[in-house]
Amino acid sequence: MTSNAVFAAVASPTRRRILDLLQHRGRPAGELVAAFPRLPQPAVSRHLRVLREAGLVRVTPRAQQRIYSLSAARLREVDEWVAEYRSFWSGRLDALALHLDPPDRPESPPRRRDA
Repeated sequence: MTSNAVFAAVASPTRRRILDLLQHRGRPAGELVAAFPRLPQPAVSRHLRVLREAGLVRVTPRAQQRIYSLSAARLREVDEWVAEYRSFWSGRLDALALHLDPPDRPESPPRRRDA
């Protein structure tokens, strides 16, 4: 079962955006703060702390910087939980596709454009 702390962490749009920024590479804390010009530095630091405490990111000190990167193990827990519901969604989407475009419906001729 996935920890409630993980879901609480990803419930915030700001924290999801931070995860998006870390998707391809680790980033220094200053770069993450700069990505949110409307938020004060302490607010971004609090978001980073929540992500770190939930185990979604890890911090590596490098000289005077703190480099944040994704922690895939906790994200995998979220994916495994969501996987239980994928069949529900795909079945519903398949039904919707059949409803919108039934196989026995004759195709309509292309519209003629008058020039």
